[in-house]
Amino acid sequence: MKVSGHIIDIYNRTIFTGSLVINNGKIESIEHHDNVPDQFILPGFIDAHIHIESSMVTPFEFARIALGHGTVATVSDPHEIANVCGKAGVDFMINNAKHAGMKFFFGAPSCVPATSFENAGATLDVDDVNNLLGKDDIWYLSEMMNWPGVLHDDPDVLMKINCALNHGKPVDGHAPGLKGIDARVYISKGISTDHECYTLEEAQNKLSFGMKIIIREGSAARNFEALHSLIGSNPDMVMFCSDDKHPDELLQGHINLLVKRSLLLGYDLFDVLKIACINPVLHYNLPVGTLKLGDPGDFIVINNTKDWNVTQTYINGEIKCENSKSLLKPYKSEVINKFACAEIKPDSLSFPNNQSSIPVIKAIDGALVTEKMWVAPKVSGDMNVADTDRDILKICVINRYKDSKPSVGFINNFGLKDCAIASTVAHDSHNIIVVGDNDELMCQAINLLIKSKGGLSAVSTTMEKHIPLPIGGLMSDKTVEEVGLAYSDISEFAKSKGCKLNAPFMTLSFMALLVIPKIKISDLGMFDAEKFEFY
Repeated sequence: MKVSGHIIDIYNRTIFTGSLVINNGKIESIEHHDNVPDQFILPGFIDAHIHIESSMVTPFEFARIALGHGTVATVSDPHEIANVCGKAGVDFMINNAKHAGMKFFFGAPSCVPATSFENAGATLDVDDVNNLLGKDDIWYLSEMMNWPGVLHDDPDVLMKINCALNHGKPVDGHAPGLKGIDARVYISKGISTDHECYTLEEAQNKLSFGMKIIIREGSAARNFEALHSLIGSNPDMVMFCSDDKHPDELLQGHINLLVKRSLLLGYDLFDVLKIACINPVLHYNLPVGTLKLGDPGDFIVINNTKDWNVTQTYINGEIKCENSKSLLKPYKSEVINKFACAEIKPDSLSFPNNQSSIPVIKAIDGALVTEKMWVAPKVSGDMNVADTDRDILKICVINRYKDSKPSVGFINNFGLKDCAIASTVAHDSHNIIVVGDNDELMCQAINLLIKSKGGLSAVSTTMEKHIPLPIGGLMSDKTVEEVGLAYSDISEFAKSKGCKLNAPFMTLSFMALLVIPKIKISDLGMFDAEKFEFY
């Protein structure tokens, strides 16, 4: 098979006319000649860090759309499903991905559960992690979120890191805000990347210690604007990722959007493509083609280097997508889950008034980090209640793996009135998280998810919306188009009830992420994410 056009050679930083000759899935030869079609051939794009589960669809469904955006591979952390179902969840992702046509490279989750301050559905100990790392289809140790454990030489943490190093596999980092001596110590333990930098100063500091920076632009956390100058200054040390990509945004684009955005800012074509197509292959030692002789036939064809419309995507020399139309054969996913809590009543969400000042989470649009507020509570009878005048709503987390008392706190910046929204996508343990302005609506939203064993819900006194996520309470068994449409609809409903956040449900999902500063909430209570202790 031959594919002809203007071939973009990233390694030699040149573009020439010619053909790729593909035989048995590999590039057998590269011919130089004139009279080629007016199209460009280049290596496909790679997402260097993503949780496929956050797209709310299976790897197969993710691939069906991402291939049309020119993505040929992902470095995928199955941390979310592992927190629900353990090793069985990791196996589910690997097996589902085998039907997807795209190349998924999964890691061994390093922090299941993420902390000891929450209840998850599973635990992966040192032996579990070591066994996973010994498999040929596990490529790295996923993000080491327990940076305090690294700094304080926690034995289990260090053993997990050493397991990866002994297997010759890289270790991903996760240390937002870490700088100076702490960053140097963290990196010195063998941790090679970080996708959590949210200031240029932080990224530059970590680069100075030899760490590679993955520029993240996801559905909730968006760091491209702060970090894009690294494209020009450190192109050999940078990669692109989405981390978490919700279905409505996946339909619009993927890594291709970061390529176009970078080029519009004036960055060098070959630097941008090295970051998007080559650096992940080199760092993770991936068997993904980069247009060299003998490489797998993994590449894309685009119309031109201005519009970047992907016309064809090839994996191992086989065309998988043409003009954004997937050529994958339909595949029906199995269902895996873990859910064991009973429906609740509104009075279980009450918050007794027993202090003059309470800690409040201040959510920040487009960020995983939060700010901390101390406020005098609004009191009704002998209970603290939501105060819509000050935009201080109630937030609760309910353990979905067993019956237990909900944890209750307060949050600012969601803006909801006459509304509650809830989700079982609640990083990292994926318990039920809910925010709203009255207990009855919050209870209604929670019980919708308990009945369906996972999903998203939004309710008001006149309306009820619900997206079931039967696979781990994280993923749908429907198509991306169906889930994306439903997700857009439920998000718009939340916004119609006063929420001004760009991605209400994505932001909500990170309010239980205890490893990100400054204040969060787990099923065990309000949590100081700087001191790593409960209030």
